[in-house]
Amino acid sequence: MTTKPDQLTFAPLGGVGQIGMNLSIYGMGNRGNQKWLAIDLGVYFGDEEHLPGIDLVMPDVRFLEKERKNLVGLILTHAHEDHFGAIIDLWPKLKCPIYATQFSAALFQAKCASERNPPKIPVTVVASGGTIELGPFKVEFIPVAHSIPESHALAIHTAAGTVLHTGDWKIDPTPIIGKPTDERRLRELGDAGVLALIGDSTNAVREGRSPSEMEVAKTITELVKAAKGRVAVTTFASNVARLRAVAEAAEASGREVVVVGRAMERVVQVARETGFLDGVRAFRGADMYGHLPPDKVIALCTGSQGEPRAALSRIANDDHPLVTLNRGDTVIFSSRTIPGNEKAVGTIINGLITQGVEVVTDRTHLVHVSGHPRRDELRDMISWVRPQLLIPVHGEALHLHEHAKLARECGVPRTMIVKNGDLVRLSPGDAAVIEEIPSGKIYKDGSILEDSKSRAVSERRRLAMAGCAFVGIAVTAKGDLADEPAVDLIGIPEKNAKGEAMDDIVFDIVVNIVENLPKARKRDPDAIAESVRRAVRSALQEQWGKKTMCYVHIMQVEK
Repeated sequence: MTTKPDQLTFAPLGGVGQIGMNLSIYGMGNRGNQKWLAIDLGVYFGDEEHLPGIDLVMPDVRFLEKERKNLVGLILTHAHEDHFGAIIDLWPKLKCPIYATQFSAALFQAKCASERNPPKIPVTVVASGGTIELGPFKVEFIPVAHSIPESHALAIHTAAGTVLHTGDWKIDPTPIIGKPTDERRLRELGDAGVLALIGDSTNAVREGRSPSEMEVAKTITELVKAAKGRVAVTTFASNVARLRAVAEAAEASGREVVVVGRAMERVVQVARETGFLDGVRAFRGADMYGHLPPDKVIALCTGSQGEPRAALSRIANDDHPLVTLNRGDTVIFSSRTIPGNEKAVGTIINGLITQGVEVVTDRTHLVHVSGHPRRDELRDMISWVRPQLLIPVHGEALHLHEHAKLARECGVPRTMIVKNGDLVRLSPGDAAVIEEIPSGKIYKDGSILEDSKSRAVSERRRLAMAGCAFVGIAVTAKGDLADEPAVDLIGIPEKNAKGEAMDDIVFDIVVNIVENLPKARKRDPDAIAESVRRAVRSALQEQWGKKTMCYVHIMQVEK
């Protein structure tokens, strides 16, 4: 009797068809006897237009909960929110070991410390370039350049073959801090044979190569030297290379760096503890900003994405208690605007310009570069690794399509475009989707985790579009009105096109419906409520043109 060979499988549970909310799993074994390895557990941020009130969106981990006893670990490629931001909320469902390199582990622990009553989550630190064995998986951490220290591609070695999971990466020979992408080791993997490459597709639509962090640092120094008044720089707090570039620009122009914003303070502390800001003069706190002459200060601020509670937004609205900007000062946006944040960022920029502040963005100066590979870099990776199969991830449909197309042009024998929840057999035999496993989204609504089908979110969308009518009616046991109905219209125009009060119209409709119901229906509170609800909605639609929500409360009283 021959033993069936173990299957090596892969499934994205987030991060495919979108940028953010990354979670990938690899399986080894056969049905009923599989071990699972999870890579990253991230979020993306809700937007008020489509997800009102939702702070974070996370991957659904039902499948891993069910397989928890077979989950050998969770590995972090790096410490960006879209790769590790869901751990605090979702780890209690999994309770698996977590593995990360020093900076990622330190930033995660700092994040936990900033939360109220976080769970105790142990993290095992792995050396950059190191290897760990977790069940049937031997995982090698390969340094790659990215916009945060210690980003790693993962070479996942198994008895069925080797998979390269690139994580987020780019080719930058002068990354300012950390190691450049390890071309030598990637070529060695290619020489030994790579079964599949699971690769970053973020910039697959952009030709050429991503510029280096060193070029950005040079531009920032030139801008700071030329500035006459105060300078504020906003960037992603986790981009420690950019923080160092700002510090070097300050040194070159005789200025001191003042850190404004809790997230920035947290990253600066971790970067110093882990040695990434060695040799950089200590930064000042925001309380020192007003004590330094305008030409002797740089404010390093959070808020590059227009977050309303972040430092730059408060400065632009002139309601920050310690930091102000005046006509002739300069703000440098050393970041890109994440899709969905354009309005918020535009509001801040327009507000600053109205105040006479000079605003510099990447539209006019090289003050930001992406941490993801453009097409020439993708070609390099493919030529080094020479995979038998390429599966594009970390991108929307267009990014995935273009990455797969480029891979075929580069001679990759097979490409596959998958969706979240597709379980792909990588080996043995031809790669194929063999099953669809549970996947989806979880919303963080305040302190509560909710299913994406939550009634609360859909109702909020309807409230935002068409408001709500609330009607309270007191009736006797016979169904006669015991008092005047109470009507409250929320988010509904006060008057119709003729200038008539909408609440008067609704009031009259309610009274008319209750008084003219048949006797049998008047004795049934549910029947009264449904009749009133339908009539109010119909009347408001006729007067306004929108279908509003309507809630009717019936109270029976003795009279």
